[in-house]
Amino acid sequence: MMNIKVLKVRVADEFLLQDQKMIDDFLNDHEIIKVETAFVHDESFWSVVLYFNEYKTNANKSTVKDSKAVKYSAEDEMLNPDEIIILDALKLWRSEKAKEQNLPSYFIATNKELISVAKYKPAKKEELLDIKGFGKHKIENYGEEILEILENV
Repeated sequence: MMNIKVLKVRVADEFLLQDQKMIDDFLNDHEIIKVETAFVHDESFWSVVLYFNEYKTNANKSTVKDSKAVKYSAEDEMLNPDEIIILDALKLWRSEKAKEQNLPSYFIATNKELISVAKYKPAKKEELLDIKGFGKHKIENYGEEILEILENV
């Protein structure tokens, strides 16, 4: 059965990180089927409608969580010049994607996720799964393009 969750993402800096974390947590715990967003101008926030499936059982959920712990996640490590070029290309792609889909850019991928990609340099879709923040949904939607950028940079 499909569920719907509506989240409010405030644009103001003091809320952005907290709201973004709430969304990241939600995306990590649920299988997202579809996302719709609308920007509410007078109050300056994104209204985000997520259509999702619950992960089947709690047992399943804990294994999902455990595997996340071992995922690759770049802390604020220094990027070498090559990695900076990759990161810039990924950010450019992300902002074009965000405009095209009318989504806030961090919905497509957070800076940390892009930095992780630039450092880890996955060569196939399965390797994207090893990066924290990349689940099935994100890889299905953006995996091909991300791998293409890595190949061509």
